[in-house]
Amino acid sequence: MIGEIIAVGDELTAGRIVNSTSAFAARALFLAGHEVAAMHTVGDTPALIGNILRRAIRRAEFVIVTGGLGPTSDDLTNEAASAALRRPPTLNHALLEKIRSQPWGDVCHQDDLEKLAWLPEGAEVLNLDARMAGHVLVHDTVPVFFLPGVPGQAVKLLAENVLPKLADWPGGGRRPVRIRLYRTVGLSECEINQRLLALEQEGRAIVGYYPADGEVHVSLTVTGGEADALFIEADQRIRSALGGHFYGKDQETLAQLVGRLLHTQHLMLATAESCTGGLIGSKITAVPGSSAWFAGGVIAYSNQLKERLLNVDAELLSQHGAVSSSVAKAMASGLAERTGADISLAVTGIAGPDGGTLEQPVGTVYIGLFDKGTASSARHRFTGSRQEIQEMAAAMALDAVRRVLMNRCNAL
Repeated sequence: MIGEIIAVGDELTAGRIVNSTSAFAARALFLAGHEVAAMHTVGDTPALIGNILRRAIRRAEFVIVTGGLGPTSDDLTNEAASAALRRPPTLNHALLEKIRSQPWGDVCHQDDLEKLAWLPEGAEVLNLDARMAGHVLVHDTVPVFFLPGVPGQAVKLLAENVLPKLADWPGGGRRPVRIRLYRTVGLSECEINQRLLALEQEGRAIVGYYPADGEVHVSLTVTGGEADALFIEADQRIRSALGGHFYGKDQETLAQLVGRLLHTQHLMLATAESCTGGLIGSKITAVPGSSAWFAGGVIAYSNQLKERLLNVDAELLSQHGAVSSSVAKAMASGLAERTGADISLAVTGIAGPDGGTLEQPVGTVYIGLFDKGTASSARHRFTGSRQEIQEMAAAMALDAVRRVLMNRCNAL
């Protein structure tokens, strides 16, 4: 079935809250074999809510509306739907009794809570036993599902009530869908697009490209009766085209993969960061259990701290500059000496927007590694904003560790 999603709330249109509910709903609906043709975000303005709702009902086979169902004065979705669809507010007596029987404490006044029981005429409560708003209204044969704006509540009702109802709806049977996300480092979006253009142009699979935090993610979607066979073929072609730049699929992050490889090989990692300012360490420590394979890190931003904390020679800094291959290697070596870690990673560079020269333009980054008693470094040139350069440097640094660990595995 083809549907539309309408998210309601001034907090969304003002940018105070990210609309994660619509994103989850769209993905869950897609995986259930449905297509979301449009997603709307509208403030708490009844006329606008009603206008978008009427248009969506004319176009779609189902509509999901989230937000604006609460007891406060700015929760106006039910009122807007009643006016737009000419379905007067009607008291749902079963819901009212349920509300009155619940111990709400001092959260809201009873009169405010009873507002939840006034629904557009013809609406049916999705789950009477749940302590959350949510109902369905069939208008002109189109089911309209009204869900709370709170992500956890919307997710629960969507999974337990909305998806089963859509599956049983005439024409709502599940279609075969296979989807996978490929995570890559070190290739631009355009280069990946060129490598996969032939597959994309065949029209049997849908390929998407999404830059994210210094990486590029590639999505593969295959639908239809031969989805499994087509998916296997497309998967092999994508892996082959991406080569060593492909590091993982679906939800596993680069830091998680590096941690898994370190843990499996009983190795410890330490980091020395300059231009990334602790970003690498932040990504690592976001992984649960990282203390088993991450010794810690040093943010040595100034030359003085590079000397004091990492034993980088002052003459080396004076002769080559902080942003250099020699200093990157010295940082990694000094870190290994100070921490005793099996692998030491160092990053030094120019994140910008100032500080670049003709010889060392903004975006120049050196990544140093100390492994098995030997220090090495690689020079990179990244482009973009300061944050983008830092993200790309962090991603490439973690990828350098990944490649070292993969080589260790292959050598066993």
